[in-house]
Amino acid sequence: MSTFDEQLEKIRTAPGFIAALDQSGGSTPRALASYGVGEDEWSGEEEMFDAVHRMRTRIITMPAFGGDRILGAILFEGTMDRDVEGVPTGTYLWSSRDVVPFLKVDKGLAPISDGVQLMKPMPGLDSTLDRARSLGIFGTKMRSVVKEADAGGIRAIVDQQFEVGKQILGHGLVPILEPEVDIHCPNKAEAEALLLSALMDGLSALEDDEHVMLKLTLPDVDGFYTPCIEHPNVLKVVALSGGYSRDEANARLSRQPGMVASFSRALVEGLSAQQSDEEFNAGLDLAIESIFRASST
Repeated sequence: MSTFDEQLEKIRTAPGFIAALDQSGGSTPRALASYGVGEDEWSGEEEMFDAVHRMRTRIITMPAFGGDRILGAILFEGTMDRDVEGVPTGTYLWSSRDVVPFLKVDKGLAPISDGVQLMKPMPGLDSTLDRARSLGIFGTKMRSVVKEADAGGIRAIVDQQFEVGKQILGHGLVPILEPEVDIHCPNKAEAEALLLSALMDGLSALEDDEHVMLKLTLPDVDGFYTPCIEHPNVLKVVALSGGYSRDEANARLSRQPGMVASFSRALVEGLSAQQSDEEFNAGLDLAIESIFRASST
């Protein structure tokens, strides 16, 4: 069995969740500050990304971080291009941790229009995807955001996600489509109903051998995304924490049968650069176990 097929089988059938370690330029200073690394400890973008790579390296080399509870990890492009213990990060994740590597490929959000934020253009995406394949990456992730229950805007978001998803599939990678509904959306349940309808239309247009994953906001109605989870073209539906605390996100996720976590901030909540490795691993282990249990419903 090829590496890709082994990874595909793991994502499709194994228990666990996706660790989101993909903070990009805009969110990196906040992520570092939460970790206890202030802006006075780095100067310029390169040093900032070196600092966050050290944080991510510490996370993924801890004993608690392994494929028994973690299916995959989403990486920022700068993390993919750096090494862990002398090998490319994606290769290390799979060969040393049994964790499937994904790459965040979007370039951020466009301004709000029709109640949504589409993805900005992604120039050079084809070359990025080719490089990702060469560095052992299995799949990708890209995020857009729904702010209001606007049918036209939500349809535009889903159309864009599937259009770029097709491009990614053409490079032999599995796309995670992430049309996030803002948890502060004033009519969130209505927005989720519009989103589900658009997603099912998009899924029905895929060929039998085209498989995608979905990363969605924890819904207001428990079990709401079951039609997506059961769709034959969907490998996995994962949930973003979306600003909820870890406890709240876990509680909501535990009420969603078949949906698993893909948490970022909620995964590293409470971890700090000032902790000893023993303290850090213990905190990470507690976080991973709580998210794993919430993902096992």
